[in-house]
Amino acid sequence: MLLTVKRIRQGKNSTLSEIYLDGSFVCYGLEDSVRDRKIKGSTAIPAGRYRLGVNNYGGMNSRYKKAYPNMHRGMIEIMHIPDYSYVYIHVGNNFSHTAGCLLVGKSFVYDDKDYILQQSAKAYKMLYPILIEAVMRGEATIIING
Repeated sequence: MLLTVKRIRQGKNSTLSEIYLDGSFVCYGLEDSVRDRKIKGSTAIPAGRYRLGVNNYGGMNSRYKKAYPNMHRGMIEIMHIPDYSYVYIHVGNNFSHTAGCLLVGKSFVYDDKDYILQQSAKAYKMLYPILIEAVMRGEATIIING
């Protein structure tokens, strides 16, 4: 299974993308700004191809287990990003929610020079069950296009 993140617009502090699953559009994505030099928790994921894995540790995993008890099987983590760790696909609306991760949403607005995702939980609940099966089998990859 291939998840493709196609960056389409840059805000003052945010990067908006379209997310495709095996070539079909599924939702929008939001990251921090693309930067030449990494700033911890405030920089978009470097363009590249990465394996997706499952992380069952940490506070975010516990929160998602409570928020989505019938669905959650671990955080979907983007693995082996040089100089990055604990980079997840998760719920959130604006750049202050990203912490260097990839947020998902059904739609977006442009406000005060930045992009804001809408209906994030709805997008997550649609994408997660499809993606987690392939991730658990070790058959999921993400490509992030600059």
